[in-house]
Amino acid sequence: MKMRYNGPAAGWTEGLPIGNGAIGAVIAGGGDAETWYVTESTFWSGKPERTPSRSNGKADLARVRERFFAGDYEGGEKLVEELLMPEKGNFGTNVAMCDVQFRYGHSEARFVRELDLETAIVRIAYEFNRIRFERETFASHADGIVASRIRSHTPGRVTFSLEISGRTDDLEAVQSGDSDRLLFRCQATESVHSDGRCGVRGAGAAKVILSGGTVRHERDKLMIEGADEAVVIFAASTDYGTRDEDWKHEPEHRVELAAAKGFDRLRQDHVADYRALYARVTIKLGGDEAGMEAAEAEEMLPTDERTTALREGRADDPGLFALFYQYGRYLMISGSREDSKLPMHLQGIWNDGEASRMAWSCDYHLDVNTQMNYYPAETGNLAECHLPLLHFTERLSEAGKDAARDFYGCEGWVAHVFTNAWGFTAPGWHYSWGMNVTGGLWLAAQLQEHDAFGGGDVFLAEVGYPVSKSAAEFYLDYMTVHPANGYLVTGPSNSPENSFYPEGASEGSRSMSMGPTMDTMLVRELFTFCIDASRRLGKDEALREKLERALPLLAPPMIGRAGQLQEWLEDYEEAQPDHRHLSHLYGVYPGNEITPDGTPPLANAAKVTLDNRQRESTLEDVEFTLALFAAGRARLRDGDKAREHLAYLIGELCFPNLLTFSKPGIAGAETYIFIADGNFGGAAAFAEMLLQSHAGEIHLLPAIPSSWPEGSYSGLKARGGAEIGAEWKEGRLISATIKASDSLRTKLRYGETDVEIDMAPGEFRSFDGALNALK
Repeated sequence: MKMRYNGPAAGWTEGLPIGNGAIGAVIAGGGDAETWYVTESTFWSGKPERTPSRSNGKADLARVRERFFAGDYEGGEKLVEELLMPEKGNFGTNVAMCDVQFRYGHSEARFVRELDLETAIVRIAYEFNRIRFERETFASHADGIVASRIRSHTPGRVTFSLEISGRTDDLEAVQSGDSDRLLFRCQATESVHSDGRCGVRGAGAAKVILSGGTVRHERDKLMIEGADEAVVIFAASTDYGTRDEDWKHEPEHRVELAAAKGFDRLRQDHVADYRALYARVTIKLGGDEAGMEAAEAEEMLPTDERTTALREGRADDPGLFALFYQYGRYLMISGSREDSKLPMHLQGIWNDGEASRMAWSCDYHLDVNTQMNYYPAETGNLAECHLPLLHFTERLSEAGKDAARDFYGCEGWVAHVFTNAWGFTAPGWHYSWGMNVTGGLWLAAQLQEHDAFGGGDVFLAEVGYPVSKSAAEFYLDYMTVHPANGYLVTGPSNSPENSFYPEGASEGSRSMSMGPTMDTMLVRELFTFCIDASRRLGKDEALREKLERALPLLAPPMIGRAGQLQEWLEDYEEAQPDHRHLSHLYGVYPGNEITPDGTPPLANAAKVTLDNRQRESTLEDVEFTLALFAAGRARLRDGDKAREHLAYLIGELCFPNLLTFSKPGIAGAETYIFIADGNFGGAAAFAEMLLQSHAGEIHLLPAIPSSWPEGSYSGLKARGGAEIGAEWKEGRLISATIKASDSLRTKLRYGETDVEIDMAPGEFRSFDGALNALK
């Protein structure tokens, strides 16, 4: 589980990411120089502000709906634009904080660099003038710092300069009386997503500790000469969410405490803290005996050569898929910890600066991207890493009460297509993409997932149910009965970013309608959860009765004329059949409304939809789409197709450092942009191939591809909170294990065989390949 490279990292897309849940850094460079591209997760431009609405609430909402019910989509969209579209204010974006720059002046030979996923440490080694140099760098959550040790095998040869520069003009050095440190102050300002004046303030510190040699200030640099070894410790903070000025001194305080511990103790504490999460899950994939020698040779190759071989079809390389999965878990642990102030955004916590400077924003997209960042959290046995998103959703639900009142005159809370660090919940500023009225509900579905995987009664009572209940109150107040068919529908709303031709039209595509399929799926899931939760908690009987009356009025998923799963309430013709979003397949994944056994006709319709999307020659190559293709195929139990999509994601849509990207032209992107959801969505899809638990059963190896004939895993989580292990050879299960964290009563399934299991908390059981219990 190492990512290896035999040459320097020429820039950000080749650099190796590290993180501690607050600070993210990408380490690039070689023997001549090294740069840490540093981001701090709360370093946001913009500011909190209430978004004005021109709507008079329910009266105006009724006017708009009349147009759509009458089939006047053009008139309806004009009213939406007039009444429900806000002006863009100081929305803001996460911006890169600084670059930490090292200058060595070495021309390297025998250069090797690696990221060890087992320890979360980046190592670099090379020779210069026949002297061996080594660097070891990590981001410690335990101590809240980034630390690096630079040393040579010959004493007195460590010489370099160290400076810190801003990615914008807002960083300035702060004078320090100490010759062994650099201090800086900065502010997160930019003028694309805000007025260029508002944003959080930041501070940082870097300290150098030497064994031998000297260190001195030269202007705004530190000059290190003739050392045997140098340790550099970096810390940063912002005033986000603070009430006093103590944040300014926090970086200096952190580096001093870290320096007092020493590098070896920092490293030891970092590894222990990281492995407490990472080591919960092990994965091993192999081939047949004839292919094992080749597979072992592949795993010794540099990672970029392995991805090239996969892309060109020269290697199956099952181990690369396992590496990609564990890399996703590594990024989750590095980017989102229990005490993180904010969850991961479009770029996780590693901001390359590209999205921030364009019409895109480094923000929280709520029409799949933010949710997908956390899809692998529960199955990957990283529930603690899920908590920043869940608490963020709780805070967003309070802010969303303003949007519910201001735009719709309704109770409860709502959020739309995106949000920011400041709790933005209004619609986006154009209806074609900004009127997704279930974006916040999609986010709140993660609360339900956490509960299903064993979140506990306290979480349900204090967070999961209250936030969901408030959302349910909104939809009960907001939804209306469709006069033509009697269904209870949302709207006007869109199926995220997609468009259609109204009945009889072949041009003039529209994006707004009443009751899109995804909206209804999410509302049905919400109402069902709230009914169950209110019973479990023994409260809100009156609300439960309302939900029980409303539930049958929701439209079922429908199959269109072409055999596809309908994306809208009506069987409209798709204006862009190759569109990147697959929102109406939510009921396949990550939802569970559509399954091969429970709803075979709908599962077949979902296959038709996937086939149609992939059949188009102009299919948009998008990282999150490929992840959804893979996860959907896994849920439909087509392991070979799922692997095919994962292979394309890894081989075609990853930078050399295996971070996934979105191509130029997608949604107005001007260049290749790192987007974290491909890493996390791909990891989640991989887990679905090995284990599923969404249909009232624990299903072992539901979608193993033929090219992975043998392998094993341990520690994956199933709904109900159970930890699962399995081993297979020649494509057949040979053993399985279950450890119950709570009372567990369900079915265990492999292929067409299933057995009932009833386990007490803490109980452990083993099974053979026929699911016979072993003593």
